[in-house]
Amino acid sequence: MTPQHLRQAYPDELQALISIDDNASQLYAEAGLVIEFESDHPFVVDESVRWAEAIQKGLAYVVTNEYDTPIGFMTLDFVDQVPYLDQLAVHPDYMRQGVGSRLLDFAIAWSDKKPLWLTTYSHIAWNKPYYEKHGFTAVPEEGCGPQLRDILNKQRAALPAPEQRIAMVLLINQVMA
Repeated sequence: MTPQHLRQAYPDELQALISIDDNASQLYAEAGLVIEFESDHPFVVDESVRWAEAIQKGLAYVVTNEYDTPIGFMTLDFVDQVPYLDQLAVHPDYMRQGVGSRLLDFAIAWSDKKPLWLTTYSHIAWNKPYYEKHGFTAVPEEGCGPQLRDILNKQRAALPAPEQRIAMVLLINQVMA
């Protein structure tokens, strides 16, 4: 296994994050969910802006290999005044080596025992079940705050299989009990 280090993303690493996400997205196509956008598509531009802002705020983290090259990343934020995992992606060459779990464990610790929210696909085998394994539960849209509902609506408007986009939450108190 490759030696790994978790650290904050550097200001010049936005393109590395985008590349990791692009490579990881190829797995969706293999599962029958083709996500292809031009680099100037509004969804892609918005995502890049959010990730750049996360880097600037110190809320983007990477796991690096032995050469300090990012191999996985996550961006965090606050949505409806609670912690939100905006994105988690691992380069396919490094999947199933604990990179995603390392990032997710850090996000859980970062949430400081507050509910940690995310959005994902419900029908892709490595999405919802992965988060459920870590204690997350699906939440009906009416159980989400207004900002999270807005995020879901934007994702559903742009991404394929919109009916499969869901919100999930980890209630730390339930996990720790």
